[in-house]
Amino acid sequence: MATFVIEGGHKLHGAITPQGAKNEALQVLCAVLLTKETVVIDNLPNILDVNNLIDLLGSIGVTVEKLAKGKFAFTAANLDTAYLRSADFLKKCNKLRGSVMLIGPLLARLGEVTYAKPGGDKIGRRRLDTHFQGMVNLGATFEYDQELLAYRFEGKHLKGSYMLLDEASVTGTANIIMASVLAEGTTTIYNAACEPYVQQLCRLLINMGAKISGVGSNLLTIEGVKVLHGAQHKLLPDMIEVGSFIGMAAITGSELRIKNAGIKDLGIIPDAFRRLGIRIDEEGDDLVIPAQEHYQIESFLDGSILTVADAPWPGLTPDLLSVLLVVATQAKGTVLIHQKMFESRLFFVDKLIDMGAQIILCDPHRAVVVGHNHERQLKRNNMTSPDIRAGIAMLIAAMSADGTSKIDHIDQIDRGYEDIEHRLNAIGACIKRED
Repeated sequence: MATFVIEGGHKLHGAITPQGAKNEALQVLCAVLLTKETVVIDNLPNILDVNNLIDLLGSIGVTVEKLAKGKFAFTAANLDTAYLRSADFLKKCNKLRGSVMLIGPLLARLGEVTYAKPGGDKIGRRRLDTHFQGMVNLGATFEYDQELLAYRFEGKHLKGSYMLLDEASVTGTANIIMASVLAEGTTTIYNAACEPYVQQLCRLLINMGAKISGVGSNLLTIEGVKVLHGAQHKLLPDMIEVGSFIGMAAITGSELRIKNAGIKDLGIIPDAFRRLGIRIDEEGDDLVIPAQEHYQIESFLDGSILTVADAPWPGLTPDLLSVLLVVATQAKGTVLIHQKMFESRLFFVDKLIDMGAQIILCDPHRAVVVGHNHERQLKRNNMTSPDIRAGIAMLIAAMSADGTSKIDHIDQIDRGYEDIEHRLNAIGACIKRED
């Protein structure tokens, strides 16, 4: 198990470019199973979750060819149906949260799939009801196999239907879209997630020959087609990494340029940081964060304490609340962080409290942060990363701390951030990886 050793107090400088979007990558990689022809995907990040999914696709029988750094060709002409029923397939699915999005394309392509409950971050219950009910709405059936500890889906003749999703689940929406594009008739998905990455999945599928309307809204209409063909696709920049870099610059009082940030697809993210008092300038498609000795949290118009909460797109993504919380520890003022979606995602704040942060954890979903206004540095600490986003938040806290901190279990960070220590060291950080 690897560890990061972080010497705090170093200023950042220069420019950094975000990787391709992790969450988009997991969706479009599953979509290659919908055609026998070659799909080329560019700007794939070299991270554990993406690499594990590519490895799983190869085991299924997909031919994988690396064309250049971050650019791969996938050809799913001959799928290994025996392997798809094997214990090894279930074991690999169990270790990768994104593997849940294999259900839709495999069901559409083969008419059946056996699937183990996925793994992933330890951030509380992450139910699969939306995924499963979507498949049932299309005419599939499923049952739980106690012996295999897995679900068996069957749907030889999927048929389009109207469905109102019980939650705007991103991965649930992606799964249903992929199952619907080859179904007979028309599928209407209301309360669909409309994140840029879902939009990107739709654009790839349209380029493959799918008929999808309403892209970018929460009402999607999909007319099933007989067959899809090959296509080329390039991932957007990772909005979560962009937000992480904003947080790093702010808390260390550094000037930093984030190049090719994909500003038009960041939604409310820059404004969420601006509400904490952080200045963010836009130059073309670059974000420039000037050095600030102090940043002050806004209040609501009536003078009450600011609340920062996650919400379905175009609201604030829950993946950045951990970063915003850490940044707030050095702001001037008070903010309530409300994490609505996952009941365990805020539990890492006890490590920040040990570092001297003034935080009241009200309950599993809410934390009040009273900022230090950069008048008092966080103290060094030894920590363990429970999930990707808490891991990067701990790293940001350690970068601003007085002394040398350690973060164990950094494979969680590696799941979502490519070569992060070398990229940050190149702009002034001091981070070492130890096995």
